[in-house]
Amino acid sequence: MKLHPMVVKTTLKALLLLAIFAKIATSTAQGQMQVYGLWHCYTDACSWASVPDMTLFDTNNHWIIDRGDGHPSVNVVVLSFVNPAKVMNLTTDSGDVNGIPIGMNTAVVNYFQSKGVRVMMSIGGISYTKDWTKALGTNPTQLGINAANAAKQFNVGMEIDYEKSSNPNLTGLQQFVTAYRLVVPYDATGSTFAARLTIDLGDGDLYLTALANYATTNWLKTTNPVLDYANAMVASQKTTVSSLENGWQQHISGVSGSVPPLAPAKLTGSLWAVGNSPIANCTNFSASDQNTAANFVENVPPNGRGNL
Repeated sequence: MKLHPMVVKTTLKALLLLAIFAKIATSTAQGQMQVYGLWHCYTDACSWASVPDMTLFDTNNHWIIDRGDGHPSVNVVVLSFVNPAKVMNLTTDSGDVNGIPIGMNTAVVNYFQSKGVRVMMSIGGISYTKDWTKALGTNPTQLGINAANAAKQFNVGMEIDYEKSSNPNLTGLQQFVTAYRLVVPYDATGSTFAARLTIDLGDGDLYLTALANYATTNWLKTTNPVLDYANAMVASQKTTVSSLENGWQQHISGVSGSVPPLAPAKLTGSLWAVGNSPIANCTNFSASDQNTAANFVENVPPNGRGNL
């Protein structure tokens, strides 16, 4: 079983790109699926609280949809972030409509999708951890229904970014996932954009351990899966590729007594690719972290139940 990341050369526009992520492996049981994407924070510290000027948006983001040869640089863009409490309440205010930031509009979604780039929205992020706690403790079923309806409305997938490291509300999160899947069932073909539902985990299993254990055990098997895959989030920007690979390996190997092994086919690994000026990860593949990590990504084997 091998990872098949799609590697590209790009030109970075400062502060628009949080991280890149690549699929760790393909699943022989489900057929080939490749993921090479980025988290996108817009220009206002990830709030997307204003409607973009699409001419300026294209100036800043054209490198994503055209790497210089007419092909997109990535095949997934994750718009970050959506406040889960606002989604639950269908909040409409100066920066949101029915819980979705006004900057994450159909024009932005179509900008990427028209060039073959799948779009997702990330619910949560570290700044919205308390909002996850509030929503999961109040009405997680309604949150799941509203999130799924928003996914259908915008024709996008959704990402769960619930970064509560101690005593996460797993009962509430299960209710959220169950409600989402009742509205939009899992689609093994990947053709239904709104059906893509993923989850962020730590760079390894020692962060968000309870969440990793629950997700791996209940949602991330390659037989009867519930979620499409998990993202191993980035650590600090100065983390070496070898250290990140140790974290990815931890997901795949599992942690005895804490977290079972995760199939490589259900994991993406993440790398920082952000700077105030273009850096090698976006301009020089041979000198990039992507190239350094390629051997691991392409060849890491599963561990026992991880290949189910």
